[in-house]
Parts: sequence; structure tokens; C-alpha cells
Amino acid sequence: MAAPTPVVADLRSDTLTRPTPAMRAAMVDAEVGDDVYGEDPTVARLEARVAELLGHEAALFMPTGSMANQVGLRLHAGPGQEVVTDSLAHVLRAELGAAAAFSGITTRSWVADRGLLDVDTALSVMVPDGGAYQVSTACVVVENTHNFGGGTVQPLADMRRLREATAEVGVGVHLDGARLWNAHVATGTPLSDYGACADTVSVCLSKGLGAPVGSVLAADAERIQQARVWRKRLGGGMRQVGILAAAGLHALEHHVERLAEDHARTRRAAEALAQAAPGTVQPGTVETNILVLDVGAAGWTGPGLVAAAGEAGVLGYPTGPRHARYVWHLDVDDPTTDAAVDVLAGLLRRGPA
Repeated sequence: MAAPTPVVADLRSDTLTRPTPAMRAAMVDAEVGDDVYGEDPTVARLEARVAELLGHEAALFMPTGSMANQVGLRLHAGPGQEVVTDSLAHVLRAELGAAAAFSGITTRSWVADRGLLDVDTALSVMVPDGGAYQVSTACVVVENTHNFGGGTVQPLADMRRLREATAEVGVGVHLDGARLWNAHVATGTPLSDYGACADTVSVCLSKGLGAPVGSVLAADAERIQQARVWRKRLGGGMRQVGILAAAGLHALEHHVERLAEDHARTRRAAEALAQAAPGTVQPGTVETNILVLDVGAAGWTGPGLVAAAGEAGVLGYPTGPRHARYVWHLDVDDPTTDAAVDVLAGLLRRGPA
């Protein structure tokens, strides 16, 4: 049996980051208590810190980003109500229909170029009060940065405009900010400015920030009290979880600003691949750490290119019939980036066998 191909670069997702030695040390030394009783001091510090950064009253530590999103949606909508968002949104595409399965929430969507928020379309899709004959819209979801859109940063002016318009008709806004840290670093926009554009905000600690697990949901104090109940109902009550919260606190102190390094490497890769295979990517649209290649322009299918690159040790993720995604993160340095670009550029130049 042939030996497996050594991994040159694992670019499947930024969820693959591993805790640094300093983060592990912080976890070992964490002060803990029973968080279901609200007695874990490290969790309390993490929640207070995230709430402060996002400009909200309170926050709640969650085991996963999907749970944070789903609890956030449940705070806005109940059975028979709807949530609207773009067709590529993570809450629609990658959370396994959880809103319908757990909360009886229906969804509608619109097509958005690279996942960019289209305020006029969002407002036209909403039905704030459907009465006895239509489903009523309870919430609009905005994803920033946008995963399947290619790390797209949502313009702050558009987010503010949406927030103002929805507030006038009693529709809530949930911000799926799993990678909001990336938007903050890429634009310099304060996190609190983004947070002000939504009633509920979820942020992830286990992607670019490098924590092993965890997300946080922020909102007003009343909603967070309700969120604590829904977290427990969904099986997310945790005990001495300060060990994990300590990793999140360390990440907030040491790993946010370094996201700029991931962005720079991703842009460098985009420029090299655009030169190797024109039409596969427009470097000017690559704003953060996610690179989505239109490999169909070079004759490949998305799964075909990902498989061929994987055989050469460069791992990625096919996002569609003609698209492949590569994500930079804490464990990908300059030499690894160069090696990955060499493999991908070679495959894109020659096309499929």
C-alpha cells in the first residue's frame, strides 16, 4: 500500500487552527466554576469582554457557531415565522435546516453577488406583518464576513441602512459575525459599529482566532437571559468550561490583529493565481482570508481541482460544480503559502488531464 501524500498546506478552513503553546498554558491555568449555575469566572470575563467589544449589554458563551446562530434566530422568530437572508448564507446552507428542525422557522432568500448585502432586495422580500394569509418576517440575517461569498466584507453603510429600515417595521436583525474579526481588521471599523447594526450578534473564536472551540452570542440583557434557556434546551449547558473560555480570552488579546497576515497571504495567492490562470479570480475582490476560485474558467470542476490538488498535498473545499475554496489561517505561513500557490498555479495552467 502506497504511503499517504504528506500535507503541504491544509487550506480547507480556518477551523483547522490548533491552540498555540501560550493558549494551552492559559487553558491550564484557568479559574473555573459551574457555568450552568453562572459560576465560572473565566466564562464571565469572556462574555463581558465580547459584549463590550460589540457594544451590547450582555453575551453568552456557546459551544459552536451554529448553536449561537440558531439561538439567535430563535430569539427573533418562533414557529410559523420566517427569517430572510441571501441564498449563500451559512444559516441556510451549512446548518442543516436547524431553524426549521428545532424552531419551526421558515426561510426565504435572494441571490446576492459574492454574498454582498443588497438592502433594497432584502427590504422587498420582507413581509413584516403577513396577517392570516402570508408568513410574517421576523428577522433578517446578515453574514459578515461572508463565507461562501469568498470572505466578503459587508459595507457598514448598507448594514446601518438595513438596521434603520427594519427597526421601523419591527423586524429584527441577526448578524452572523463568525468572522467579524476579519472584517474589523480589514477595514479598521470598530467592532461596536458593526454590533450596533444588529439586535443579536454571533462571533466565533475557533476560526481565525485559533481557539479550539467556542462562539459567543451578544444582545441586550433580556435576550441573553432567554438565550441561556434556549442554550440549555438545545443541550449546550456546560460546566467547568472556563478552560475553553480562557482560550477565547487569549485569542482576543493576541490573535485579532495578526489576522492581517492571513489577509495579506490570501491576496498574494489570489494575485499569483490570477496571473497563472486569468479568469479564475479577481484579486480586487479578495478582502480577507478566504479565496474562492472559479476553476471552471480553467476547465476544471470544483471537486476535480480539489482532488487533484489534494493528491499533491494542498487541501481545499469544493463549494460548487466550478468553484473551490481555500482559506488562510493561523497555521499557514509564507513558505506554506508559496508551496500551495505553486501546486494550484500548476494545475490551473495545465487544466485537467
